[in-house]
Amino acid sequence: MLNRRQFLSAATLGTAAGFVDIKFGFAQDGPVKIDADLKPYEVVAGVSGNASSVGSDTLNNLMTFWAESFKKFYPNVNIQIEGKGSGTAPPALTQGTAQFGPMSRPMKPTEEDAFESKYGYKPTAIRTAVDALGVFVNKDNPLKSLSLDEVDAIFSKARRRGLRKQVATWGDLGLTGEWTDKPISMYGRNSASGTYSFFKEHVLKTGDFRDEVKEQPGSASVILAVATDRYAIGYSGIGYATSSVRALGLSDKKGESPKAANAENAYSGEYPLSRFLFIYINRAPGKPLDPLVREFIRMVVSKEGQEVVVKDGYFPILAAVATEELKKVV
Repeated sequence: MLNRRQFLSAATLGTAAGFVDIKFGFAQDGPVKIDADLKPYEVVAGVSGNASSVGSDTLNNLMTFWAESFKKFYPNVNIQIEGKGSGTAPPALTQGTAQFGPMSRPMKPTEEDAFESKYGYKPTAIRTAVDALGVFVNKDNPLKSLSLDEVDAIFSKARRRGLRKQVATWGDLGLTGEWTDKPISMYGRNSASGTYSFFKEHVLKTGDFRDEVKEQPGSASVILAVATDRYAIGYSGIGYATSSVRALGLSDKKGESPKAANAENAYSGEYPLSRFLFIYINRAPGKPLDPLVREFIRMVVSKEGQEVVVKDGYFPILAAVATEELKKVV
C-alpha cells in the first residue's frame, strides 16, 4: 500500500508543503488531471518490430491502450497483449517469451530470485500508474463504507484482523429491511492474480479465503458479477468500475473515518488499499536496452501515456516519479 512517506520518497518531491501545493495534478472536487510537468513523448528513429506483454489482468486494458497509442507513433511495431494475471509475468520474463511483464503487485522474492539465477541481475520495475483497489457492491446496496476488519471477516476463514464473528449476511453489517437476512455473495480473483495476492496480504493478512468466494477469471468478470447480483461484494482495480457498482469507502480499523477510493486519498495513502501498478522489464546493467522496449516505457510515463491512465480510470503518476522511472531505461 502507498503511504504519504513512501510516495514523497518515491517521487522526490521535497518539502511536505510542496507536496500539498502540487495537488497531485488534479483538483480536489474535479476530474483527475495529469501533472502539468509531465513531458510530451518525443518520437525517435529506428523503432520497429514485435513484442509481447504477459501479465496482469488489472493492467490488460491499459496495456492495450498504450500499445495502440505507441503504434500511432511507430506504425511498424506490433505488441501482443496477454492478461491472465500478474503471476504469469515473472516466468514469461525469465523465459524470454515476453518483453513486458505488467504486474499489479511487486514481484515476490522467489520470482526475482528465479530471474536473477538465469540472468545474473534482477528485473527492472517501472511504476506506471496508481490504483485504489476497490471493494465493490451493487449500486442498489445502501451500505456506504466498511473497515478492513469487516472486509476480512466477510472474505476470510481466519479473520486475522481480529473480528470474532464471521460476517455472513448484510444484516451483520447493520443493514435492515430486505437486506437483513440476505447472505453476502462474495466474488474475487484466482491465485494467479496480483490483485488476489495484494488483497490476501493487505486485507486478510495472508489468511485463507472462505470456500464460498467465487473466483473470477478477470477484473471485468468480478464487476459484472457484482453488477448483476444485488447481494454481492467483490474486489477489483478501480479502473474497472462501472455505473452499476459502487466502491465502498474504507478504513483500516472499525470506528475510524472511512476514505473514498479516489485519487487524492490514493496518493496521500489515506485510502488503505492504494498501490502502484508496474511493468517489469529485462534490463541488463551497462548494456543498451532494446529500442522498442525503451521507447514504449518512455511513452508510458510521458504526458500521452499518463493521459491513457486517466482515460482507463486509474490515477496518473507525478512528473517526479516519471523522471525517476526514465532513469531506469536510458
